[in-house]
Amino acid sequence: MTNQKEIQEKNLEDLDDICDECREKDESVSQNLIMTGFKICKSCRISKTIFPI
Repeated sequence: MTNQKEIQEKNLEDLDDICDECREKDESVSQNLIMTGFKICKSCRISKTIFPI
């Protein structure tokens, strides 16, 4: 059985504001994680929208 504290620590690791694409720290990463479910910064999100390859 999983401990509640382990689950909470894992959730806090997701909110580290580091982009999965460019690996830079940005405030918009946590905002995009809440809105879209992806850990990407604002500039990576824009580039993925313009060039969706």
